[in-house]
Amino acid sequence: MTTTHAFKMQLKPGVVDEYKARHDAIWPELADLLRESGISDYSIFLDEDTLSLFAVLKLADANKRDALPDHPVMRKWWDHMAPLMLVEPGNKPREWSLKPMFHLA
Repeated sequence: MTTTHAFKMQLKPGVVDEYKARHDAIWPELADLLRESGISDYSIFLDEDTLSLFAVLKLADANKRDALPDHPVMRKWWDHMAPLMLVEPGNKPREWSLKPMFHLA
């Protein structure tokens, strides 16, 4: 069983193309880590007017998402992406949860 998790993040001005390029070349070890952590069907969308990123992913019931901040590959990715985004201390992207309002299956 999976649940859907949605959240938004925020890009800094002038970095849209670089953000896209870095995700187009996502590190295989990061993609593997996300899958092994119970994350699948992960998409990120951009609102070009506000530079807000909207992410939607599926979480397996037995996911290990909460352990990701301690993993060296995740930390390295966050450091790699920090110049492009609003981040928390430690370079974790600032994340705002989104409330489900409608779903058509």
